[in-house]
Amino acid sequence: MIEFLKESTFAVNDVLRIAWRVLKSQYFKVLGLCIMMFLVFNLSGFLAFFLSGFNLGLSLFMLLIFIVTYCGFQLTLFKFVLRVLDENREDVYVKDSLPTTRQIAKFLIATFYFILCILVVYGAIILVVFPFAYVRVPMDVLTQVAISLGVLGIIFTWIRISFFPFFIIDKDHSPFKSIRFSMAITRGNFTKLLILLIFLAIFQILHLLINYKGNFFVGLIINLVNSLLIIPLSSVVITVAYRRMMNEYEGDQDPGIIRNII
Repeated sequence: MIEFLKESTFAVNDVLRIAWRVLKSQYFKVLGLCIMMFLVFNLSGFLAFFLSGFNLGLSLFMLLIFIVTYCGFQLTLFKFVLRVLDENREDVYVKDSLPTTRQIAKFLIATFYFILCILVVYGAIILVVFPFAYVRVPMDVLTQVAISLGVLGIIFTWIRISFFPFFIIDKDHSPFKSIRFSMAITRGNFTKLLILLIFLAIFQILHLLINYKGNFFVGLIINLVNSLLIIPLSSVVITVAYRRMMNEYEGDQDPGIIRNII
């Protein structure tokens, strides 16, 4: 087990090293796409609130526009980093990395499948845990156990199937096939991905803790580091991890679900 963790740590270090090199060479392009996603996300919330009192249909239409725009920027960012990795040159342009309308539609459908999978896993855990109430296990204990196991199940499912966008923009797979491929390439890589996510979440956790303690100045500095460095780096790291896992993948070209669950 210790040797496995060492190998996982070395693999994570390699992904971080490559991601850092890519981010340094393309920092302003990656940061610009992240800023656009941030602006679209916040502007959509503001306009939804502002227009809600005027016309519900208009609010829903604008919400749809913002969702498509946000997804477009996210897919553009992933596709751009993939092109930088594959072409290994600095003169890669964002305009050449725009997703097609078909790819955006596939992404939205796959996102629905993604949410559905998480709900199914959480519901299955609830169904397994709560029958123990009939053997006189206290309900408050069962509730805590169900919530804890549910959160763990959500984290596990989220990590396993969250790489579906890459198969849409990189391989042009269908939404459901992208979910299946995400499960296939993350099989055996869960620990490495978990270490990556923990590393990337450190600054966010520090920011929340410092804000909770009321240290505004230090919290502002960490927030700037998080916004200007960690968030752009996270997108690059996830993309590099996908490319590394795909390069090492030797499984089926049409993977199933059952054999790739664990």
